[in-house]
Amino acid sequence: MCLVLVVWRVHPLYPCLVAANRDEFHARPTARAEWWPEHPQILAGRDLEAGGTWLGLTRTGRFAALTNYRNAQLRRRQAPSRGELVTGMLESGASVAEYLTYLRDVGANYNGFNLIFSDGERLGIFESVPGTGRELGPGIYGLSNHLLDTPWPKVQNAKSGLQAALADLTDTAPLLALLRDDQPAPDAQLPQTGVSQEWERLLSSAFVRAPDYGTRCSTIVRIEQLGRAYFDEWSWDSVGADVGRISLQFELE
Repeated sequence: MCLVLVVWRVHPLYPCLVAANRDEFHARPTARAEWWPEHPQILAGRDLEAGGTWLGLTRTGRFAALTNYRNAQLRRRQAPSRGELVTGMLESGASVAEYLTYLRDVGANYNGFNLIFSDGERLGIFESVPGTGRELGPGIYGLSNHLLDTPWPKVQNAKSGLQAALADLTDTAPLLALLRDDQPAPDAQLPQTGVSQEWERLLSSAFVRAPDYGTRCSTIVRIEQLGRAYFDEWSWDSVGADVGRISLQFELE
């Protein structure tokens, strides 16, 4: 994922909301979200190149979403796939505290990442570059390719747009609109993460459009106070056109 928004325990009807974009090379093979046959508790897309996933939800309300930490100088070619950390959280019965302990033990083995996740009762964040993790209280959180709530323009703009979208979470259109925002940030506001200014500009918008790399899917997860979960995901092609949608709802177990 390259943008993850989480609204946790602040909305009276929806205690959990996740809205996210996955940015990836268009040539990387991917399976769209579905219930996994070998793990029927898991609803997620799948990375067919390295395995694992970038975001998923379970029938009990566990979720996990991962972003890469963007720093070209820190990248190691032989590091294991970070997607297995999302799968591990979804498969496990670990509490947030237990999985944070696990991530502190193994996080340095992977290229830089951030994992925001819930066991259905609590919310946690682990940031591998500083090697720190913690439980999060009620709030509205934004995560891109740096640390949680780093004030990159795409994070700030998306969190601002989220305030209006919270007025009616029965409608996904306002949430999707903020995820589809393709306006790049002014050059003066671009971060410096070790890539060219052209790439910084391209990656500065919530929705990324480029022939070889861009936003592959947008996902919205809503969990009602009464225990019903809604999972909506749109897939996009290399010009940002809609090439498919999945919309599921189910009662939490």
